[in-house]
Amino acid sequence: MGKLQTLTSGRVASFTSAVARWPGSAAGEQPRPDRITARQWTARLVLPAALALWLLSLRHVRLTEMRDYGLLQVLPVLFWVALGLLTFGFCLALTDRRTAGGWFAGYVLGLVAVIHATPTLLYPTLRYSWSWKHVAVVDAVIRHRGEVPHADKLALYNQWPGFFDLNAFFLQATGLDSALGYATWTPPVFNAVLLAPLLLLYRTVTRDRRLIWGAAWVYYSCSWVGQDYFAPQAFAFLLFVTVIALVMGQLPTSALYGASDTLKDRWPVGRFVLVMVIAAVIISSHPLTPLMLISALVVLSLPRRNRRAVLPALAGTVLLTVAWDATVARPYISENLNDFLDALLKPDTNVVSGLAALGTAAPGHVVVAWVDRGLSAAVFLLAAIAFAARPWVRRTSLPLLVLAPLPVLTANAYGGEMIFRAYLFALPAASLLIAALLLKPGSRPRLHVLAVYPLLLALLAGLMFGYYGKEAANYFTKDEVSAGRFVAATAPPGSTIVSLTSAVPGLYLHYDENTQVQLDEQDIGDQRRLVNDPVKGLAGFVQRATPQEPAYIILSRAQAADIYQRGVLPGDTMQRMDSALSKNPDYFPVYRTKDAVVYRYQGARSGTGS
Repeated sequence: MGKLQTLTSGRVASFTSAVARWPGSAAGEQPRPDRITARQWTARLVLPAALALWLLSLRHVRLTEMRDYGLLQVLPVLFWVALGLLTFGFCLALTDRRTAGGWFAGYVLGLVAVIHATPTLLYPTLRYSWSWKHVAVVDAVIRHRGEVPHADKLALYNQWPGFFDLNAFFLQATGLDSALGYATWTPPVFNAVLLAPLLLLYRTVTRDRRLIWGAAWVYYSCSWVGQDYFAPQAFAFLLFVTVIALVMGQLPTSALYGASDTLKDRWPVGRFVLVMVIAAVIISSHPLTPLMLISALVVLSLPRRNRRAVLPALAGTVLLTVAWDATVARPYISENLNDFLDALLKPDTNVVSGLAALGTAAPGHVVVAWVDRGLSAAVFLLAAIAFAARPWVRRTSLPLLVLAPLPVLTANAYGGEMIFRAYLFALPAASLLIAALLLKPGSRPRLHVLAVYPLLLALLAGLMFGYYGKEAANYFTKDEVSAGRFVAATAPPGSTIVSLTSAVPGLYLHYDENTQVQLDEQDIGDQRRLVNDPVKGLAGFVQRATPQEPAYIILSRAQAADIYQRGVLPGDTMQRMDSALSKNPDYFPVYRTKDAVVYRYQGARSGTGS
């Protein structure tokens, strides 16, 4: 018995010693007297001061002055002072190992508010045309009590309806009229809710509060892609991070605690069922995220010690995905299978597709594009340096999660956006690697963290370019919203709705009853005819119009900004169209304000169109 006690005591002592030596371990921190220092008081005062300055800065923003750089050029100096002060306060909190988690949470949530609530508080209407489109899909699902017929290009949503069905159920259960009421607040709420699975993920790797909250700060400082609006992608990404966090929590903890290399016995039934339920919701809501989830689980299963934990989750996810794609999503899969197979043979095209087509874009848009690409490159570079400079991170699964999106990146271009989606899915793990690089535990954390302050500001600057730089086309005035609602209310079923781009709020309010035509999506020949002669260029798209089923042409401020920014058509295309249509008796203006005009066409030689 004495021998057993000696052996057990020795192992406990060895385990405790290993924990104390482990980088970032709470057990390695020496207790200090429980008193509030001047540094702590300063960190506590800076947070409310920065938030107060931020709110004050929003009082005199002139949105009408947005041009090439979107919100960047209209936010006052006080806004940037508030953001810099908030970052300084967070760095100050990092210098003290005794800073409570509540203060870290306050700073990170404050950063979320400053970045993501600013457009919500400033804009009078819902931001971003895709948000309006998804609101319209939810409304259509409610009208039809399920699958939406005659959905045309939006039939894809019938085959991945999870997000829309859940919103329809919520609206019917609460008695709300439309998702428009809460969709406006989706970006700040989504990012605030995402913090919980991010923290859960980071705590599977380290117990150091500074590393955990530092990683969260880095994530929000670098998440420029903007996939946080009212959309299935945002919903599925939130669930993706949750699943990865739950799976990581089931992996062996030997790398973290320095104990013997032993595996956990088996999945707790409740946790495994939860993972499968969340995976099923992802699979039914978005076509891309299940592929990213499968890829992440595959790379997590590469180390032998992980397989007992990861393989059951991987097998279940693959089975559910195959079952869904073979049944509900089969029409889309069958129709696009050849395109997918072609993409497999052109991995280089998939990788660079999102980097091209900038030659004719606005000068400011080109700068914004290069800055956000530079930020993406910096994130991967810093993560690679962390892998080389911090040996302990190599014993975790974080590097594998950073690399996990690459197979999907080379397999499909995803409309030219795959490279940005791959960055988004790699960012949670990359953020902790960067935090491990920047916040190395040591005896002089004050000097080290304050030296990191300029780098954190630089990351935030890159984020602001990517996230705010295109707001001239994402922001809609009340006049533009009124124009979209006018068309939705007056256009009879069977009408054709023509716009230059998708930057029209309410464009898809009755997409199941009318035909939508976006001129920037047409082939190059049609676009050239439109540029040469707007009336003749429109003829092929409105030729079926009749008095009973007319065509409506919507021209608006945001579309002009969108064309100018992206350079898909000459910058004066909308002005030339407005001038040409106003002089043609076949096109009658039925709605006109400062920011939008709607023309009605019901066939050649139709007089005034009344």
